[in-house]
Amino acid sequence: MKPWIKRALIGVFGASVLFGGLAACSHRGSYSHGWQAMGEEDAAKTKAKIVERVGSKLDLDEAQKAKLGVLADKLREQRNALVGTTTDPRAEMASLVAGPTFDRAKAKSLVEAKTGAISSKSPEVITAMADFYDSLKPEQQAKVRDFMAKRGHHGWRG
Repeated sequence: MKPWIKRALIGVFGASVLFGGLAACSHRGSYSHGWQAMGEEDAAKTKAKIVERVGSKLDLDEAQKAKLGVLADKLREQRNALVGTTTDPRAEMASLVAGPTFDRAKAKSLVEAKTGAISSKSPEVITAMADFYDSLKPEQQAKVRDFMAKRGHHGWRG
């Protein structure tokens, strides 16, 4: 595998871990935001918008859009696995310091749960990312690399 492909995959994997971890530990007010908090119908609509937007930017054909859709699904699954079953991640984190000592056992359990989610879901995410990226034409791959170099975490904004 070429070094730049490895770096790109590591970057995508690292970003998904970072954003998944932040999503797992963040909570805004008394309600949740984000794709992981959406119901299935809203998530499907959002995914369709994302696939269409990225598809238009990269001029994807239907097969490539399908692979991008699979990647989006796998990223959502991994994010949901990172969040877990908690309804209030902030309270869960606050409970670690609620007593007179830091709850090391609970902290270790939380970390093990999150790393378990990463370990179990990341092969699927990597496969979906590789399948999508490998389906791209060289000029489409160049657009992805350019996007990552210029805009990184800011998204596909026009």
